[in-house]
Amino acid sequence: MKAVVMAGGEGTRLRPMTSSMPKPLLPVANRPIMEHVLRLLKRHGLTETVVTVQFLASLVKNYFGDGEELGMELTYANEEKPLGTAGSVKNAEEALKDDAFLVISGDALTDFDLTELINFHKEKGALVTVCLTRVPNPLEFGITIVDEEGQVERFLEKPTWGQVFSDTVNTGIYVMEPEVFGYVEPDVPVDWSGDVFPQLMKEGKPVYGYVAEGYWEDVGTHESYVKAQADVLEGKVHVDIDGFEISPGVWVAEGAEVHPDAVLRGPLYIGDYAKVEAGAEIREHTVVGSNVVVKSGAFLHRAVVHDNVYVGQHSNLRGCVVGKNTDIMRAARIEDGAVIGDECLIGEESIVQGNVRVYPFKTIEAGAFVNTSVIWESRGQANLFGARGVSGILNVEITPELAVRLAGAYATTLKKGSTVTTARDHSRGARALKRAVISALQASAIDVRDLENVPLPVARQQTARGSAGGIMIRTSPGVPDSVDIMFFDGQGADLSQGGQRKLDRVFARQEYRRAFPGEIGDLYFPASVFDSYTGTVLRNVDTTGIADSGLKVVVDAANGSAGLVLPSLLGKLGVDSLTINPGLDESRPTETAEMRRSGLVRLGEIVASSGAAFGVRFDPVGERLSLVDEKGRIIEDDRALLVMLDLVAAERRSGRVALPVTTTRIAEQVAAYHGTQVEWTTTSPDDLTRVGREEGTIFGGDGKGGFIVPEFSGVFDGTAAFVRLIGLVARTQLTLSQIDARIPRAHVLKRDLATPWAVKGLVMRRVVEAAGDRFVDTTDGVRVVETDGRWVMVLPDPAEAVTHLWAEGPDDASAQALLDEWSAVVDSAGR
Repeated sequence: MKAVVMAGGEGTRLRPMTSSMPKPLLPVANRPIMEHVLRLLKRHGLTETVVTVQFLASLVKNYFGDGEELGMELTYANEEKPLGTAGSVKNAEEALKDDAFLVISGDALTDFDLTELINFHKEKGALVTVCLTRVPNPLEFGITIVDEEGQVERFLEKPTWGQVFSDTVNTGIYVMEPEVFGYVEPDVPVDWSGDVFPQLMKEGKPVYGYVAEGYWEDVGTHESYVKAQADVLEGKVHVDIDGFEISPGVWVAEGAEVHPDAVLRGPLYIGDYAKVEAGAEIREHTVVGSNVVVKSGAFLHRAVVHDNVYVGQHSNLRGCVVGKNTDIMRAARIEDGAVIGDECLIGEESIVQGNVRVYPFKTIEAGAFVNTSVIWESRGQANLFGARGVSGILNVEITPELAVRLAGAYATTLKKGSTVTTARDHSRGARALKRAVISALQASAIDVRDLENVPLPVARQQTARGSAGGIMIRTSPGVPDSVDIMFFDGQGADLSQGGQRKLDRVFARQEYRRAFPGEIGDLYFPASVFDSYTGTVLRNVDTTGIADSGLKVVVDAANGSAGLVLPSLLGKLGVDSLTINPGLDESRPTETAEMRRSGLVRLGEIVASSGAAFGVRFDPVGERLSLVDEKGRIIEDDRALLVMLDLVAAERRSGRVALPVTTTRIAEQVAAYHGTQVEWTTTSPDDLTRVGREEGTIFGGDGKGGFIVPEFSGVFDGTAAFVRLIGLVARTQLTLSQIDARIPRAHVLKRDLATPWAVKGLVMRRVVEAAGDRFVDTTDGVRVVETDGRWVMVLPDPAEAVTHLWAEGPDDASAQALLDEWSAVVDSAGR
């Protein structure tokens, strides 16, 4: 006997899950519903099966193919238009006309004994046997009454409660003789229970009903879909579960990686090659699909998570469904009954309320509170660039595919035949992405100079030597699982705001230029990069007095790429130096704040015990440095900026220094004391770079370990800053602690407040209104200056749903009071 699996329905009640996936392919316990149906047919010997398809038919065909993997023979009958339950089977008449056949829905979960159903049909000599079952709520189903012999007496499709006369309903499973096709008109919509069966009964044909024992669930609503998952996990339905039951009710599929410190409370299912980190908690009736990543602190309960989903740290999923390829970022919350479609982005600390539907390809902004369904609008911000270029979680937000598209867009903004310099840090992720970037550039008629693994300042300096631009890929500072793709202009500086917007437009339109075969770009690897770099530094930065000073310094390369240039640099400087952590550590491409602090403490111990003049510690890409004085005490980054400013201004006695507006105003006192002046810039690094390049600028810094040495470069450069510092200390003959002690203490405090994108403009207007008659500086954001000199600055983040606040006062208490006052203004506008 052959079987017919009806798999053509759109499943409109299950949207948005069925917006981009046919209902029969919806996974239950990580297998499509229809696969469970096919396995049931196979268990009962029904291996020759015709599948009727219509909505997204190609997806069904591509998934199941000819059925060989299941040990079955599948053929397909395609409907050009919906033909109803009977019409779709009539469409497959050619394959079914020779013998009795069984009809079953491809989107109902059941474990009925089909062999008993078929035997009943044969014993009764029926033309049609309808498989029936008893349900507590028959409103959504066709009610059927049979007599003592099992012959059908009455049908009623989807009754009201006033019409309910039985709890025995039609499951949509039938055994039929081919003569029934004579009652189905071809190429028009016809239903079995509404059109064909009443006619058969009217003519007195043998139509029987078989009341089956076992499990049956018509997966037609979100509630029934979630219930079906729970029933499989509870063992209420007999289906094949792919995996190993490692403890009662806890199923883990092949290749899944579950940390011993993760909390698992079954019944639950974890799909193949999923990864569950320490501290994650997965509770009852949760299904985690293939290749899903569940980060530490995440909590899942009664959640159905489809394949390739990223569940961020401390996110909370309860009673929800999450479509495939969706990213749920840190601390997001999805409530009971919510459904997230395929390929969505749920931003950090956002909340999706219960029963909300988010359709595929939507972005929910960070910090958003969503209480209505998101169907047409995006609800997101299309900011490609952040503070460090294009940043995101490796292989979640930043994939090789995205890298190729970004590089293609960047190449399109340049002339054919231009040269672009590429570089990376020492991480494996950056190495893999750089290869994708190089291929895309070459395919867009761009020649590539690949520096491979070099410090970031070296990449910038080499880019400025004849390239139209550059691309550097590195691990995001302090975030080991994220990467930054940084784009440079022809001078090695970060791409300007205008350049970013241009690249953004090309990327959004996907209008990438492609080279003709003869135009494919070349790839070459420049030689002696480090010698060239150190030679240029030493020629341009004043090193007089170093050789005769007898200074001893301790240099911590932090196992990063800065260690690649230190050997040739220190040798040529002629300074007594001790280098620690010089080797590259591929497993540590960046450092957390705690790791960096620990490293500085250790550096301080070595400096103090060795009698060195000071110690410096580079960041992993050699862009920034931190200082330790001769006593081994850490000089915090904001103080290090003032110390360097004091040294430079005292020696130069004229010119200007470039500082972001968030810097303490004590910097003005230091600069003025030595006859120099401050030019305040925005917090954007490219604005600081712009002023750093201008004639008359003698120094720049951001208070985060980034220093500009204008005589060498207009960008942050840890190595150049180190060389300059040695020269300044050698010539001034003062220790760092003496310089630090003569600079007044600053009291600047910072706070970040979550602010939805939709109210950011309102927040800034309220801040200006609240400022009243006080002086307002709009260099970047809004800085409000009190009459006593205290100030607060309010700045909306360009890439996240956050507002930043800084406040400075004569002491911490005063700054804290100011911060609290203006935080209330921001909060009131954001509500």
